[in-house]
Amino acid sequence: MKSEIQSRWNYCWIDGRKVEWAESVEVTNPATGEEIGYIPNGGEELAIKAVDAAHQAFPAWSKQPGPERSRYLKEWARRIQAKSTELAQLLSQEQGKPVSEAEGELRVAAEFVEWYAEEAKRIYGEVIPPSRSNHRITVLRQPVGVAALITPWNYPAAMVTRKVAPALAAGCTVVMKPPKETPLIAVALFEELMATGLPDGVANLVTGKASAIGQAWLTDSRVRKLSFTGSTEVGKMLMRQAADQVKRLSLELGGNAPAIVFSDADLDKAADAIVDNKFENCGQMCNGINLIYAHREIADALTERITDRVRQLKVGEGSQPGMQVGPLINEEARHKVSSLIEDARKKGAEIRVGGEELFEKGSFYAPTVLSGVDDSMKLTQEEVFGPVAPILAFDKEEEVIARSNRTPYGLAAYLFTQDVSRIHRVSEALEFGMVGVNGTSLSFPQAPFGGIKESGMGREGGHHGLKEFLELKYIATVLD
Repeated sequence: MKSEIQSRWNYCWIDGRKVEWAESVEVTNPATGEEIGYIPNGGEELAIKAVDAAHQAFPAWSKQPGPERSRYLKEWARRIQAKSTELAQLLSQEQGKPVSEAEGELRVAAEFVEWYAEEAKRIYGEVIPPSRSNHRITVLRQPVGVAALITPWNYPAAMVTRKVAPALAAGCTVVMKPPKETPLIAVALFEELMATGLPDGVANLVTGKASAIGQAWLTDSRVRKLSFTGSTEVGKMLMRQAADQVKRLSLELGGNAPAIVFSDADLDKAADAIVDNKFENCGQMCNGINLIYAHREIADALTERITDRVRQLKVGEGSQPGMQVGPLINEEARHKVSSLIEDARKKGAEIRVGGEELFEKGSFYAPTVLSGVDDSMKLTQEEVFGPVAPILAFDKEEEVIARSNRTPYGLAAYLFTQDVSRIHRVSEALEFGMVGVNGTSLSFPQAPFGGIKESGMGREGGHHGLKEFLELKYIATVLD
């Protein structure tokens, strides 16, 4: 299997062609530590070649009618669906998540492509009533230009299509860099995109040195748009660098999502939803729950329900049947989780289940529930990004809103209550870009996914995500 992956995916895509490179970097399976393949370790030279191709392809692609662009996207979605089993195996190997989760991610990836295949036909302008009888005021929406897309490792298939599909639907051409941890699935998805007959240069993929590639794109005036998903620290750096050319930005950055459970909530449903969200992808989810605020009246009962469910989770290599939780992405991530739990333990938190590293091979950490957590502990202030469920008690609605809003992040928040008035009151008071009520699913093709404050700017999904790749042009015409 290793040799097949090495020979099949060790290339980039530039101007519709496979491009190999003398220097390469290995890709490893976080569940075993074993090498599973190589990718080109490209840098500035490959990054510029990709922009050359995208820039040359832009005039023709941007003038393609929406239904024509839609045709390529529909075929891409069909091909992803047809090869989802094979692609899920590859995704599980390089990212570590269970195959069942990888299959779900591929379904979502295809759904985003299907959605934007339809949206490509619906890029509407406006005719505005004029102030004078001999004037006409029209507004056009036109593609931004070459768009640079940088994707993360935690959802390496879905994030490719969430960025590429709306950009292509809008009429942009793209250059993309996947993460060094999980590049193989991106190369594989691009192979399916190229198989649709997409014109040369419309979509280009470069792997390798993140800083060199990013710098080349940020300083190239032909790149008019940058879409990045990753850490807030890197996002801030990209903002500073993009300022020199006033590039348009979409940034989906860190999060510190609270889940607030009020005393009137259905505790079984709340526990199910919280565990499903918290331990998906081993807790490595930007909109994943970071803190569980339980009303003091039901804190013990909710803690017991969550602990019972977490104790039953099956942890292991993703390719093994029945596994529900895979490894963290690497040893650095596991060390961070261990240190945050140790800090909480020293400050009085109780480990109800988990709290230990697992297995001799791979970067596994046991799904963990902590009670007795308070705001002095580091894991309440930082994004844990791991399989840890800290439970904090609260007494009043106003108190928990203030504690939740204290974070500089503002991506997602969740609340559980049967009180309709409270649903509206708390949802509107929480300073987050997305709020889940009595459930924790937020990623849908038709909905605007994204955050506020230091969690970023811009949206992915729905017609809002399409507009991120479109410019407004206002035309005032004087008639004879």
